[in-house]
Amino acid sequence: MSLSHHDTGRPVLEVQGLTVDLGGVTALEDVSFTLSRGDGVAVVGPNGAGKSTLFRAVAGVLDRYRGRITVFGSEPGGHICIAFVPQSNHVDWAFPVTVFDAVMMGRTRRIGWVRRPSRSDRALVYQCLEMVNMEDLVGRQIGELSGGQKQRAFLARALAQEAEIILMDEPLTGLDVKSQQDIFAILASLTARGVTLMVSTHDLEAAAGRFARIMLLNRRLLAFGSREEVLTPGHLLATFGGRVRLGGGGEATVIDSCCEGSEEHAS
Repeated sequence: MSLSHHDTGRPVLEVQGLTVDLGGVTALEDVSFTLSRGDGVAVVGPNGAGKSTLFRAVAGVLDRYRGRITVFGSEPGGHICIAFVPQSNHVDWAFPVTVFDAVMMGRTRRIGWVRRPSRSDRALVYQCLEMVNMEDLVGRQIGELSGGQKQRAFLARALAQEAEIILMDEPLTGLDVKSQQDIFAILASLTARGVTLMVSTHDLEAAAGRFARIMLLNRRLLAFGSREEVLTPGHLLATFGGRVRLGGGGEATVIDSCCEGSEEHAS
């Protein structure tokens, strides 16, 4: 197994001039940013903004792009420290695997495809399941889990992988308030331990209230920084266009018409 070297003197993640063309359409254009250890970033933008494309490129799943992506100083493809959690509707939940087995898959790139999991590997999987409060569901088929439980199982798999960068693509979609709160509590504990997180979401209110840094993306990087720096009427208009309503007091409301049920989020 060929693994990339970690240069701890380099940023955890550095993206420079990232441009991606998919089927003749520019999905991302000249995107540049840098993340450090323990950063928690909400990536916010409308459908088709390139959020999933960005995550796939950083994860090393998408390798046809212009620009440069480095993880601890080298290209992402050889790193096993990156965990990518795709959108729930992109996962085959009918695949016959238990929660325990799904989380153990996070150990595969660590231990190799041939070697059987050791006692310590199994103990680590149980420990990761306990961290996300899933220890009572180890034998449950993943297709039988609720939306929140599926996201927690994915997080346990990332923990079993010993991921230092976790990319979660729309993990809050379809979750009730309690499930969202559970996910946020786990994410906060991860950043406190030095894990770097990027979470894409349509929920601007959740992004503003739960993440120290916010990235507004619509094919181009339109703003990146603290809530006060990013959530301005000008930046939101540039990101969402006509889906932003400006109030008389200068507040901005994003009318997210691309989502089911048409939500409004104020800032």
